[in-house]
Amino acid sequence: MDTAADELRALNRAGALVERYPEVRGLLADADADTVRRAGRLLSRLEPEDVLAAHPGTPHVRIAVTGSGTLDGVVAPLTGELARHGLLARVRSGDFGGYVAELSDDAGPAADITLVLLDAAGVFAEVPTPWRADDVGTALADRLSLLEKLVIRFTSAGRGTLVVNTIPLPRKYPAQLLDHRSRARLGALWREANAKLLRLTEDHPSLVVLDSDALVAEGVAVTEPRLSTYTKAHLSPDLLHAYAREVAHLARGSVGRVKKVLAVDLDGTVWGGVLGDDGAEGIEVADGYRGEAFQAFQKVLRQLASQGVLLTAVSKNDPEPVRAVLAEHPRIAVREEDFVRVVANWRPKHENLRELADALNLGVDSVVFVDDSPYERGLVRRELPEVAVVAVDEEPALHVDRLVADGWFTVPDLTAEDVARPARYQEELGRRDFLSSFDSIQDYLRELGVRVRVSRARPEELARVSQITLRTNQFNLTTRRLQPADVRALADDPDAYVLAVHTADRFGDNGLVGVVLARREADVLRLDNVLLSCRVFARGVEQATLSALLEHARDTGASAVVGEYRATPKNAKVRDFLPSLGFATTADDGVTATFRHDLTAIAPPPEHVGLTVDWNRA
Repeated sequence: MDTAADELRALNRAGALVERYPEVRGLLADADADTVRRAGRLLSRLEPEDVLAAHPGTPHVRIAVTGSGTLDGVVAPLTGELARHGLLARVRSGDFGGYVAELSDDAGPAADITLVLLDAAGVFAEVPTPWRADDVGTALADRLSLLEKLVIRFTSAGRGTLVVNTIPLPRKYPAQLLDHRSRARLGALWREANAKLLRLTEDHPSLVVLDSDALVAEGVAVTEPRLSTYTKAHLSPDLLHAYAREVAHLARGSVGRVKKVLAVDLDGTVWGGVLGDDGAEGIEVADGYRGEAFQAFQKVLRQLASQGVLLTAVSKNDPEPVRAVLAEHPRIAVREEDFVRVVANWRPKHENLRELADALNLGVDSVVFVDDSPYERGLVRRELPEVAVVAVDEEPALHVDRLVADGWFTVPDLTAEDVARPARYQEELGRRDFLSSFDSIQDYLRELGVRVRVSRARPEELARVSQITLRTNQFNLTTRRLQPADVRALADDPDAYVLAVHTADRFGDNGLVGVVLARREADVLRLDNVLLSCRVFARGVEQATLSALLEHARDTGASAVVGEYRATPKNAKVRDFLPSLGFATTADDGVTATFRHDLTAIAPPPEHVGLTVDWNRA
């Protein structure tokens, strides 16, 4: 019996699906593709406005779907996959074959993500009969040329993220060429065209190209012949679902739900056996077929950590044997220095995860937890439903696939700040230890030596600025999310300010940790948003930054600075931020508040902060 599907059907029959929508995420957490697809059919019948009226805090993503064939088949898997991650999908399908017109129309429907579904049938519709490989090459070149022009037009208009897919080649086409040399020629031309498509992302940051080869390589059929022939749906339901799963990962990031922490169990997860029973010499780390599987998993952990994932261990073990294995075992592929923190004790794991998130100054919803114990996974799910739980079992060869299946840490663009994140969080833990040696927070801050640099964002920093708007949830006045193209447009606007906030202290350089977005309107400076990484809360960084901006506004002839706060489930801590700096409240309905500073009395930066500013454009 499919419990998740049955429960959703029961809720639907009772007319309670809207009321109980927040429960859908938990019901679908471990559901298979068929269950998610069926759930998506039910959920796609709901009115999104009804869900938002009942649950105003539900993150929602507007998705426009267009392409060269029939598109309806992607709606259910998209809706189900987004719901599985706690998101509400608002999907609009375009007309059959209407992608050229839709991408060319600057006044087209607004969407956060626009999907262009490409298929081989659209290419072969342009080749003569009979055809040869070079005829297909010509059609591909024409299609790529048109698509690049559409990409330029769409992205330059700042219409959100555009997603296209590489075009999978069904076997039925090369099979129509009788000689292997011609088949090889067709394969080379096809792959070269897809490679050019993938390279478009190098010049267009708002473009995402999903590589369908990676999906087809998993055994997913490209087409279903009857659907392709009779309904012009040229991509199979299974391929559309795999595609929708990838889009859901992208959508999750677009609303600030990218995960940052990977917390792994050790016994049975990172190595085989039980350290306390088998000893360091008895656990399966690298030798034998199972040991090799565990070692492959260890290498993936290290690979993820090298790209900014905060790797942690949470294990029921005594700490010293664990540290000895991670530091001294000759064959283990992931080492103690790869972990931001290793927690080994006998306390309940949900308590350790909560304290770990607190120590890193992150919410528990930033955590992905991997464990081979159904008991531990179930307890964490019950006590910390915001944590993403990945189930692994006694078959270590499947550990890697299960960890990477949901793209928990996927981002549109990896920045230098991402790569530096683990080292900076290790420094942050050092700061916390340093704090414990002081009797007062003021003494600590004076000795910490906080330095703040506020400047116009440089071109190479704009991707990081966009990332901060997409990821930051707690210190975020308005939670407006900006794609890279949006940030570039602001940076090019002579009336706009895109300010980067860098910090450093005695423990090291924190990098670009804050953003201020503002716009000059006549003699008023309007704050569009102020954002700050949770890593540097409560050190005077935000006060110093706004003090500098207020001084600059006054010195350049502004009569006032106005700002806004929009409440979300996570940003309550900044509701009083602007009033604490002398802003007067001009309106407040409990959800949105507006503020005004008349620039007559500007609070100076905190005494313990060393502040430098640069208002010049790069």
